[in-house]
Amino acid sequence: MTTASPSPAGPTGSYVKQPTVPLPAEARVLHGAPAWAEAAALATERAAGRAPLLVVDAYPGADLPRIGEAIAAALPQWRLVDVEDAAALPIEQIDARIADNLTDDRVFGVLSHATVDAFYDAERLDKLAVEVDGDDGPVVLLGWGADLIARRTGAPYALVLADMARWEIQQRQRAGAANWRARNPGEDQLRKYKRGFFVEWRVADRHKRTLFDRVDFLLDANAIGAAEPTSREAGMITGEAFRTAIANAARRPFRVVPFFDPGSWGGQWMKRRFGLDPAKPNYAWCFDCVPEENSLLLEDAEGAVVEIPSLDLVFTQPKALLGERTYARFGAEFPIRFDFLDTMEGGNLSLQVHPLTDYIQQTFGMHYTQDESYYMLDAGDDARVYLGFKDGVDKDAMMEDLRAAQTGERPFEAEKYVNTFPAKKHDHFLIPAGTVHSSGANSMVLEISATPFIFTFKLWDWGRLGLDGIPRPVHLDHGERNLVWSRDAGWTEEQLVNRVEVVSADGDVVEERTGLHELEFIEVRRHWFAEEAAHDTEGTVNVLNLVEGDEVEVVSPTGAFDPYEIHYAETFIVPAAVGPYVVRRTARSRSERFATVKASVRGTRVGEA
Repeated sequence: MTTASPSPAGPTGSYVKQPTVPLPAEARVLHGAPAWAEAAALATERAAGRAPLLVVDAYPGADLPRIGEAIAAALPQWRLVDVEDAAALPIEQIDARIADNLTDDRVFGVLSHATVDAFYDAERLDKLAVEVDGDDGPVVLLGWGADLIARRTGAPYALVLADMARWEIQQRQRAGAANWRARNPGEDQLRKYKRGFFVEWRVADRHKRTLFDRVDFLLDANAIGAAEPTSREAGMITGEAFRTAIANAARRPFRVVPFFDPGSWGGQWMKRRFGLDPAKPNYAWCFDCVPEENSLLLEDAEGAVVEIPSLDLVFTQPKALLGERTYARFGAEFPIRFDFLDTMEGGNLSLQVHPLTDYIQQTFGMHYTQDESYYMLDAGDDARVYLGFKDGVDKDAMMEDLRAAQTGERPFEAEKYVNTFPAKKHDHFLIPAGTVHSSGANSMVLEISATPFIFTFKLWDWGRLGLDGIPRPVHLDHGERNLVWSRDAGWTEEQLVNRVEVVSADGDVVEERTGLHELEFIEVRRHWFAEEAAHDTEGTVNVLNLVEGDEVEVVSPTGAFDPYEIHYAETFIVPAAVGPYVVRRTARSRSERFATVKASVRGTRVGEA
C-alpha cells in the first residue's frame, strides 16, 4: 500500500476555492429589473430625443433566450431584436467557411483569424441597421455581434457586454448545449471544444476587445442558465466599475477561480485536501492558473459578486500585468500555466509528447509550444515519472509496438523503451517539448508549463476508456514527428531531473533555481524561509505556489496594497506592476518553514539582456 508523505499544510478546507477581487468601494452589483432599468435609462439619456437604443452584445455560449426573457420582463415597452436570428449566416455556410480550421481530426484544428462579421450576412446587417435607425420606439439589440448593427446606425446607444468564462461554456456543452448556432448538441465533447478553441473563442475574444473601452455595463452571463445549480443571481456592474476593478487587480496579488475535473486516471488527494465533492469518483485536474479558461469573481462591499473571464484582465491590462517585455514577446496572452495533476490512488497519466515549436507553428498556427515540468507537491512511496528514452532504443520497433497497442493487438510495454525515475515530494522534473513523458500513479503534481495546453500527443493510454466510455484520442503520427530520440537515459538524468542550484543563502532564506531547461522560456525559483522572503517582479509577471507551510501573506514594503493571504497549495499571481513584495508567515501560521515556487519568463526581467 502506498503512502503519501506528511504535509505541513493547515486543516482540510483551508484552500480557498472561490477567491475574489474587490470592486471599487462605491460600486454595487445590480440585479434583475433594476439593473436593466438603469441600462435603459442611460440609453434614453444618450438618445437625446431620438428613439433609445440598448445593445446587449453576448459572448457565444450565453443563454440568449433567458437573457431575452429577463429583458422583456424588465422593459416591456422596448422592442427586442435577436440579431443572430435576424442576420447570421446559415450554419451550413458558416461550417463551410471554417472547415479548414476544424479539420477532420477529433481534437486538433488550426487557429482562426476571422472576425465576427464573417459569420453574418452584410446585406441583412445593413438592412437591420436601417430598420433600427428608423424605429419610433425604444429597441434592444441582443446577440453576439450586436454592436456591428449599432455602429452601422450612427445613433447613440448604451452598450452591455454579457460575458462568459470558457469553463462554464464547456460545462454547458457537456450537459448538451451546442456550439454557437450549430446543430451538434450530441456531438463528442472534444469536437465541441475544438470548435470553440480554434474558432469561436478566438473570434469572440477578438470582437470583445473592441468593446472593453466602450462598455457601459457588464452582465454576468455565467449565472444565467448555469450548467451547475447556483444560488448566485446574475449580476450587472457598470463599465466604469469593471474597468477600475481590473486595473486595480493588475497592480496587486490575486488568484483566479480554480476549477476541478475528474478523469480516467484521477486521484483522491485534492478531494480530501481541498474539501471537494465526495460523491465524485476522483479529481484528475485542477486548473488554478489558466487565465484562458479561469474566471475572476469581482466582489462589492456587500458581498455580491459578478464572474468575468480572467482573460478580460489580460486583454485590458497587458503591460501592468505581464510587464512591458513579456507583453512585447507574447502580446496580450498569459504565457505561464500552473495546474494540478492528481494520481494519488489513481492511475498513470497517458504516455505523451508535446509538439516542437516549428511543428506547432506550421501545423496549428500557435506561435509557441507547451514546454512544461512536473513539480512534486506530494508523492507516495512508489511514485515515479516516465521521462526520456532508454539507451539504444529502436525507434521503428517502438513505433510498431505502439501501433499494435493502439489496435488492441497487445499492450505497450512502456518500461521497455522509456526511463522511469523514482519521485518524491519537492522533486522537479523538466519536460521540454519533444520529450516522451508521463507521471505515474500515486503522485500529486504541480505542473508548471507554457500555456498552449491542449497540444498533447498521446502515445499510449494504458488501454483505458475516458469517463464518457469512449477511447481517449491517441495521435501516433503527430507524436512520431515530434519525439526527440536523442534524449536518452544519460541526457535525461543530467538535463531534466532535479537540476537544483543554490542561488543565494541569507540567514533562514535559501533561494534555489530549479529550472526549467535551457530550451524552455520559463524560469523557476524556489524560496525556503522560516519568517519571510523578499521578492521583486523586476518588470515581469510572477506566478507562485505555496508548496510548503500552512499559510503566508503577501505584503508590499511600501503599503501599495493590503496584505494578501495565501494557503498551502494555492497558486497566486503577482503582476509585473507590483515590483518589490514580501512573502511572510502570518500571525496564525504554525509551520516551522515555508517554501514557494515562482515562475517567470526568462529574458524579460529589468536588467536582463
